[in-house]
Amino acid sequence: MTRSVQETVLTNARIVLADEIILGSVLLRDGKIAAIDGPFAGGEDMEGDYVIPGLVELHTDHLENHYAPRPKVRWNAIAAVQAHDAQVAASGITTVFDALRVGSDEQADMGSAEMTVLADAIKTAKAANRLRADHFIHLRCEVSAPDCGISFERLQADPLVRLASLMDHAPNQRQFASFEAYRIYYQGKLKMSDAALAEFSARRIRESETYSAPHRATIAQYCRDNGIVLASHDDATLGHVDEAIAQGINVAEFPTTMEAAKASHDAGLAVLMGAPNVVRGSSHSGNISARTLAEAGLLDILSSDYIPFSLLQAAFSLGDAVDGISLPRAVQMVSKRPADAAGLDDRGEIAIGKRADLVRARVDDGIPIVRTVWREGQRVI
Repeated sequence: MTRSVQETVLTNARIVLADEIILGSVLLRDGKIAAIDGPFAGGEDMEGDYVIPGLVELHTDHLENHYAPRPKVRWNAIAAVQAHDAQVAASGITTVFDALRVGSDEQADMGSAEMTVLADAIKTAKAANRLRADHFIHLRCEVSAPDCGISFERLQADPLVRLASLMDHAPNQRQFASFEAYRIYYQGKLKMSDAALAEFSARRIRESETYSAPHRATIAQYCRDNGIVLASHDDATLGHVDEAIAQGINVAEFPTTMEAAKASHDAGLAVLMGAPNVVRGSSHSGNISARTLAEAGLLDILSSDYIPFSLLQAAFSLGDAVDGISLPRAVQMVSKRPADAAGLDDRGEIAIGKRADLVRARVDDGIPIVRTVWREGQRVI
């Protein structure tokens, strides 16, 4: 029996390649990119819109917002995954690492049991082909939390776990070196009185001193032994970076100072910053600006963090905000570079033989509009 070949031709497109933009065509065959720049007969007219690689998102905890949209409210887990998936796909994200919390860093009403429910829902929905984007799991490990080790053990063997980050949100360090920034964030988020905040902060500091080091060491060792990519989080000092290097860290997520970002970059770690930071022009915590790191040549990867659409928005705005950064270079920060950092060498660029994960977009009034999304050659948006 002869197998039918599935082909799609996209013509009259501004194709964003690794280092240039060409006006031409792309041939998709059986889920992969078969040829670039034609000429090809027929095809779908892109009307001069950009065609870029599907975006690769390494750190978004946005799924929790769909699962727990209000305090004490829980949505059907698979429905929550599908709602989250629809939003990320409509933002041009074709590969997403859903961040699930491991260890409680605050008075949250979700624990490890519910993270297991979400992990199972992602796995079930993916296996049933219910999702537009390709989903993996990122375990964001709050190493200062007493329950971090037990929570990690519940999820560590899930085959979708491909990335783990080691973080400590205790006050007076890393993201919250300024206690005033910590007070504004947590008091505003948790609505605590001054007395309650003081008790909460003291407890978090004690927990950090007790649990952070052993949890970091144990989780890092497991990840190294089992091929899970490791990320540090909110490194602020050279000591933090030295610790990350010693533990086999591959990605430096959200370094908070120029010193830490430069040391990480010089050591070969991929420096990841938030796309909302790029769009806003500053960190919401008052730390180093992603644009400043881009200007210094120290920015490798962008993550949508808490706003899925910010990833595409940042890619199209970074060149305007920072001299010397072309659109192809900015697009690499949201496609090829995160794919490479996660060990996914089959995607992230428009190149022959790569997965046909593509986004058609145009820009009006400085804001990109997603018109079509393909994953492995199949239209999903």
